[in-house]
Amino acid sequence: MKRRSIDPEMPANSAETSLCEALLGLSSVDEMRAFLHDLCTPAEIEVMVDRWRVVPFLLEGRSYREIHERTSVSITTIGRVARYLNQGSGGYMAAAARRNLAGVV
Repeated sequence: MKRRSIDPEMPANSAETSLCEALLGLSSVDEMRAFLHDLCTPAEIEVMVDRWRVVPFLLEGRSYREIHERTSVSITTIGRVARYLNQGSGGYMAAAARRNLAGVV
């Protein structure tokens, strides 16, 4: 995916920081939902929801097959989430800890 800034004067990392700040500035589920529905396509939201749905099951140590059977999320997506849970930047774990999923602290 090509990284570019809409404003050539604003570096891409500054635009990413601005987006993160916008997300942090929202104060309710309804505000976040509205923002995501304005920002993302329905398919993009579905992909993010699918990824988030499998996190608790992975943290519980469930098998990919069982997670697929319970959620209908593809094995490929489950594997991708598992990889980022273990080798990513820590975002899934931080969010899971905030939500206290599967006893993550």
